Amino acid sequence: MVNRPHFVISVFAFALSSLVLSTTTHAQERRITRNQLPIAVRKAADEQAQGATVRGYTTEIENGQREYEIELTINGHSRDVAIAPDGRIIETEDQVTAEDLPAAVISALRSKAHEGEIRKIESITKNGAIVAYEAQVWTASRHFEIQVGPDGESLTREE
Repeated sequence: MVNRPHFVISVFAFALSSLVLSTTTHAQERRITRNQLPIAVRKAADEQAQGATVRGYTTEIENGQREYEIELTINGHSRDVAIAPDGRIIETEDQVTAEDLPAAVISALRSKAHEGEIRKIESITKNGAIVAYEAQVWTASRHFEIQVGPDGESLTREE
């Protein structure tokens, strides 16, 4: 027989923790409209969107600072642009193909992926220079991301 008070408390605690976790996840990155962008961000986003298809806009707090992101498709490839509230471009992530990468980079990514399948690779650019390559890796049991430097070297910290 189920002890009703204990069972109800356990169910309530589980529901509350699920709600807190889902709220925390959604607080990380929030979808917004173009009209919700600050003017400087909207101007930068419009410049970045020229010749592209806009998939959406988001905002989030990254390293304690508010950022805005415009998600684009250009010539069939994704491009995500992070923009500071003052309109400065913080970072771009451009989808690339394995054939476009230096041999050392694709070799390092394949090594870090182990037996996983690399499904998408992006270059990460800051201040006009590629600082890393990031790959999405899938295995039978999980999905994860890996990064290497622009020459295939290991990074001391994730970009």
